[in-house]
Amino acid sequence: MGRLVCLGEIMVELAPARNGLFQRGFAGDTFNTAWYARRILPPHWQVSYATMLGKDPVSDEMVQFIAKADIHTDLIQRHPNRTAGLYMITLNDGERSFSYWRSQSAARCLADDESWLAHALQAASVAYVSGITLAILSPDRRKALCAALATARAAGTTIVFDTNLRLNLWGGADQARAGLMAGAGVADVVLPSFDEEQMLFGDETPADTIARYRSTGARIIAVKNGADPCTIWSPEIQFEHHPPKAEQIDSTAAGDSFGAGMVAGLAQSLPLDQTVKRACALAARVISSPGALVPNATKEMTP
Repeated sequence: MGRLVCLGEIMVELAPARNGLFQRGFAGDTFNTAWYARRILPPHWQVSYATMLGKDPVSDEMVQFIAKADIHTDLIQRHPNRTAGLYMITLNDGERSFSYWRSQSAARCLADDESWLAHALQAASVAYVSGITLAILSPDRRKALCAALATARAAGTTIVFDTNLRLNLWGGADQARAGLMAGAGVADVVLPSFDEEQMLFGDETPADTIARYRSTGARIIAVKNGADPCTIWSPEIQFEHHPPKAEQIDSTAAGDSFGAGMVAGLAQSLPLDQTVKRACALAARVISSPGALVPNATKEMTP
């Protein structure tokens, strides 16, 4: 039995519906990855979500929602005075923008207990974190999480890091650059997005992105680039993969589902080119439908 542990924040999602109304759901980048990974991993793989929620009714609903998705909830902490964060999606020609209400999010405290971090990671075959996971934490708690990930990695856990940049969560570009490099420095697999790397680091080509994350010790780097080719590097193989064409209805969770495809392929020891092909195919299906969690996107991809 293998175990995937995704760490981060699940939030209340308000997604556009009809007539100016919004539909409530639950989502969040690393949770989206856990949700898709659960649907495409074999049954003998356990998927757990590690976070902190409140003790309020909405948080209770979230725990039930996570469990109903067959994702283990034993690594969810409960904060007595905080609740879940909320975000609202605005769409413009399929591209999404977000408005956030997360100052009282309990997930900002997910790394407060270092013994809990060690417990959450000690049984993980694969641990998945993102730039958002790091950004919502205070600098000292960010350092604590990276230290716990480094310890788990040394003990044999594969660490997957999606750089997923939300610059407004950081205290400026310098802190964002330092934070992403810290996350990459404890990761085996790094999943950056080229447009974000261009904006933050000034990269001219995906090769620049790969060179930077190679310097941190990553052994697999997959540079996502929207509809343009995904550029892959490992010591054994380097290649580009052209993602399938897809009508972009809603780009929400494109990178999250790609990460799930990567995790599932690597967990099952699939060849890297096959893993990337499946990850791109899943992301293409996800952006062809509205919302973060698209059940039909995993059709024919389930084990």
